[in-house]
Amino acid sequence: MTVTMQSVTSRYTLAPGFSQPLGATVTPEGVNFSLFSEAANGVELLLFDQHDDVYPFQIIRFDPTVNKTFHFWHVLVLGLPTGTHYAYRVSGPDLPQEGYRFDAEKILIDPYSKGNNKTLWNRRKACTPGSNLDSSLRCVVIDTNDYDWEGDFPLKRPMAESIIYEMHVRGFTRSPSARVCHPGTFAGVVEKIPYLKSLGVTAIELLPVFEFDDTDVLRTVDDTPLYNYWGYSTMSYFAPHPTYCVKPEAGDHVREFRDMVKALHKAGIEVILDVVFNHTDEGNHQGPMFSFKGLDNRIYYYLVGDNREYYYDYTGCGNTFNCNHPVGEKFILDCLRYWVKEMHVDGFRFDEGSVLSRGEDGRPMEHPPVIWAIELDEVLKDTKIIAEAWDAAGLYQIGYFPGYRWAEWNGRYRDDIRRFVKGDPGVIGAVASRLAGSADLYQWRGHLPVNSVNFITAHDGFTLHDLVSYNSKHNEANGEDNRDGISDNLSWNCGVEGDTPDQSVKELRQRQIKNFATLLLISLGVPMLVMGDEVGRTQRGNNNAYCQDNQISWFDWTLTEKNADLLRFWQVLIQRRQHFRELLAPRYFTGATNERGVADLSWHGTQLNVPGWDDPNARSLAFTVGGFNGDPDIHIMMNMYWNPLTFELPQIPGYHWWRSLDTALPSPEDVVEIGEEVPISGNIYTVTDRSIVVLVSKPY
Repeated sequence: MTVTMQSVTSRYTLAPGFSQPLGATVTPEGVNFSLFSEAANGVELLLFDQHDDVYPFQIIRFDPTVNKTFHFWHVLVLGLPTGTHYAYRVSGPDLPQEGYRFDAEKILIDPYSKGNNKTLWNRRKACTPGSNLDSSLRCVVIDTNDYDWEGDFPLKRPMAESIIYEMHVRGFTRSPSARVCHPGTFAGVVEKIPYLKSLGVTAIELLPVFEFDDTDVLRTVDDTPLYNYWGYSTMSYFAPHPTYCVKPEAGDHVREFRDMVKALHKAGIEVILDVVFNHTDEGNHQGPMFSFKGLDNRIYYYLVGDNREYYYDYTGCGNTFNCNHPVGEKFILDCLRYWVKEMHVDGFRFDEGSVLSRGEDGRPMEHPPVIWAIELDEVLKDTKIIAEAWDAAGLYQIGYFPGYRWAEWNGRYRDDIRRFVKGDPGVIGAVASRLAGSADLYQWRGHLPVNSVNFITAHDGFTLHDLVSYNSKHNEANGEDNRDGISDNLSWNCGVEGDTPDQSVKELRQRQIKNFATLLLISLGVPMLVMGDEVGRTQRGNNNAYCQDNQISWFDWTLTEKNADLLRFWQVLIQRRQHFRELLAPRYFTGATNERGVADLSWHGTQLNVPGWDDPNARSLAFTVGGFNGDPDIHIMMNMYWNPLTFELPQIPGYHWWRSLDTALPSPEDVVEIGEEVPISGNIYTVTDRSIVVLVSKPY
């Protein structure tokens, strides 16, 4: 049955529609539109022919007696084609001190939109009251059923076998040196899949790909405008970022993202998305209004109790999303399910994930509904879920994050390994814990090594090259007088700050990078490396390149040839990790011994079985991992002292030790292919200063 409603024109006939699902849903009859607002007293749907049309061809005013079910506003537009652009206007009380910010003239996007266009977008007009019809965002009606997946599904690789590669979609191929047809896009990533396969990573973790505002000029430095490059302020959670698409104006957002996922899956590579549910891009009371603020501000944000004009800011970004309100929880679950079911995503990393543990009063909860809903959801049961287990308000939950499936970015791993490699004394006990899967952090709660995502660098901070080349941050290019970014990086410049012609310093830096790589790949847990670290990418000492959409942040593909030796080291090292099943075990070491009498884990110093836990000056450590089910034993010696040290070697009757890796040797001797190990004679091995040696056992 159709219903007569007020409209600018009557191009399309209307029906009452249905409340679920939310968003714009393509049906055989047309397109159903549904949104949630508890406090609104009026809703208008605006329809546009083209992405750059200022005026709508039809305005549909919802009749609350016909087009409202509880707090869901809905209408079915019969015969409406896909590719139509749309937006909303929502009216209600404008009482900021009570938390209401309705503006009947402001154009709003659908929180469930699958694609948007910013052709007309002007952020400044969204920050002031009144109409912004000529400068607002537009949503696109997209039929998510119209795609041939060719039998593709999420890969469901065991977490223990994962090697994660953190990547920025635009930065990966934006440089002219990438030589791709569509630089800086999802399609550009597809062109570089052969490189990812040759590196050996099993998953890419993409910095935010949900739509964000990359048009807002943050500031200008030396006549160069700076923009939001990283994307950690989401505008639209169901919509792929249009700048990463080749044809966003045609509504190709979903298809282009799916093409990338399908191609990566064919190559055996999973896709993990970095998601930002802790806050939105609408900011504080002075920020723009384009979605949640105008739909129902009191529902979607944490507001200050006495004067609800202001926002609690646990994120450092102006507002905090009300994650554990039932509507906020539904939104997050709907979003995650969509990206898994409809986009075949394999996992998520939750930025400032500790915010998700905060209740509506802002305090941490013992059993946060949204975290446990994600943990227990049947659609997400095989999906990787990773938390950045802290937030900007000081909540730090490493080893304490609620839930059992949740993995965590292990910040303790990063800091302890950095201290060890730079030569700090007295940290070998902590380092041993990190190498063995951080049982001290996780085992007491029934967690496993796979709960620890081990990393040394991330997008936020120094690159690996810069970690060994700078003692201090150099963020002048950001235009904040070098005040931004953390100051304590636990870095060491190997004697010279920044670039140097000194060959001995260059060689030491290369060795230190290989030391970090080796520790990361021999540790129990899930390793994560960062785009470009495998070829020595530099940000020139900038440890907070959030606004640098330029050569500072982009992958320089000439480095794959200039630093081919370093790239080869990573490639062979990753192959070796995948070959040693004991390093991929989803369980902790137990003390069990193999048929040769070798324990699954034993610790040493330069002397066997004397690790020197209580030595405050210790800068060296060794350990043996016993192989089971036909795997060889492994013996690792680590010398972070500034002089060579001689290590005793354990003796295994009937077996010899063979060298597979020595970070002090030149390429290709530094790490050899499986089956090309070099035999070692004698009962001792001298390890060069600031280097690591890995031996494997073979029978006589």
